[in-house]
Amino acid sequence: MKKIWTSIAGLIALAAVALGLSLGNAQPAHAASDSNTFKVGMECGYAPFNWTQSTNAHGAVQIQGTSQWANGYDVQTAKIIAKKLGKKLVVVKTKWDGLLPSLTSGKIDAIIAGMSPTPDRRKSIDFTDAYYVSRLTMVVKKNSKYAKADSIQDFKGAKITAQLSTYHYDAIKQIKGVLRQPAMDDFPAMRVALESGTIDGYVSEIPEGITAEAANPDLKMVHFKKGQGFKTSASDTNLAIGVRKGYSETNKINQILTSMSKKQRDARMDDAVANQPSTAAKGNWFINILKQYGGMLATGTGMTLLISLVGTIVGFIIGLLVGIVRTIPAPKSASRRGLLGFFKWLLSVYIEVFRGTPMIVQAAVLYYGAAQAMGINMDRTVAALVIVSINTGAYISEIIRGGIISVDPGQFEAASALGMTHWQTMTKIILPQAVRNSMPAVTNEFIVNIKDTSVLSIISVSELFFTSETIAGQNFQFFHTYLVVCLIYLILTFTISRLFRIIEKRLDGPKNYNVMNNQMQVETPKVK
Repeated sequence: MKKIWTSIAGLIALAAVALGLSLGNAQPAHAASDSNTFKVGMECGYAPFNWTQSTNAHGAVQIQGTSQWANGYDVQTAKIIAKKLGKKLVVVKTKWDGLLPSLTSGKIDAIIAGMSPTPDRRKSIDFTDAYYVSRLTMVVKKNSKYAKADSIQDFKGAKITAQLSTYHYDAIKQIKGVLRQPAMDDFPAMRVALESGTIDGYVSEIPEGITAEAANPDLKMVHFKKGQGFKTSASDTNLAIGVRKGYSETNKINQILTSMSKKQRDARMDDAVANQPSTAAKGNWFINILKQYGGMLATGTGMTLLISLVGTIVGFIIGLLVGIVRTIPAPKSASRRGLLGFFKWLLSVYIEVFRGTPMIVQAAVLYYGAAQAMGINMDRTVAALVIVSINTGAYISEIIRGGIISVDPGQFEAASALGMTHWQTMTKIILPQAVRNSMPAVTNEFIVNIKDTSVLSIISVSELFFTSETIAGQNFQFFHTYLVVCLIYLILTFTISRLFRIIEKRLDGPKNYNVMNNQMQVETPKVK
């Protein structure tokens, strides 16, 4: 057992290193009260409205809890509003489908992310007056047959998609005979699909179309003839700021928006288009990505390692305890036997629930659901650590139970004959063997956790995959970026596999161990 706990202590030390790596360059989350901060949620990946950059150039604002900066039309608009409200602007980077639950759960004060005040959204949140008026367009490949289209009806038979939970996706229905594809999470994902030929085009807004053209010469924004484009209503094209129902600052924000002239808004959009990060790549792409985004990748890697390592260690401890309880023999007392049976039933429910539901759903329920239902506003990193630990514990408890069952029953009987309690039997005899037998499966669980942390992007945890999405959305080098990230994942999993093999060998002990040679040797007396 000493070797087991020494190994666990070593893993905890490694977790501390991972924590330092992930938080070394990050700034602490803003903890100020709502009275002096204006917390705004946005994707930070929808240029020119909002994007992520590595410096504070052109008036960028630091993203909460990270060493990264946000900029764009939305950010500059939010800066003006926060200043006139007399508050400090805090930008909270959140995935598109997490914006509404973040707002309704009180994690942010407003959504400024190019969102339209559709009737469905108005059921759950309020909107201010419009801060920008947009028009729909279509982005296609420059060399495709759809590049010369001047009407939306020219896309009959085309595979078209749009962003999830937007009116863009509903607008596709206006095209007769179109092959509407499943909606996608964000614009970087749609650009990847378009470049790979999975789709023929995607619905976008004109500013984003201009950005796509400038970033990739192989893409083109379609210009429709007058009256031949998408038919939209003011509730669709008017981009507004989303706020909670009954938000006290709504009227003040409307007054601020009214004071902004169309000329000022257009000038702000022109500046955003001009100042968005350059996607031009010179020299070796691999070196360029590491040089420009190395810090972001290191932070994301550290967060992935931290969450997976802490989750595996805590899950391992949970699994040990659950495994011990589930193998306790039935007591002779009926009341104790009933209590133990009920407790085992609860543990079985825990195991079945967390093994039978996806981690991505568990994360969303814990992070957003707890805030909405019980008012528990949990930090997203803490939520990630909790959900991975509990999820891992459910799997490892079954692994440990299998390891315990694999031990020869005769050893239980021998320990009982010696008068040992169940706890003594488990800690002194059974668990050392069960843990050793289970180590390959635990190693595999650790590796699975490293890869499965990618689903935590649903609550916008800045782990490696979420960071790679940000980078790809900024430099438009999707294949190259994801290839680098794939290499990082491979290095992590390969290193962990080798490390745990060393641990397994240490638990095995020397192969030439001889009990007799390690006992007190008795010398035969010499006969005189």
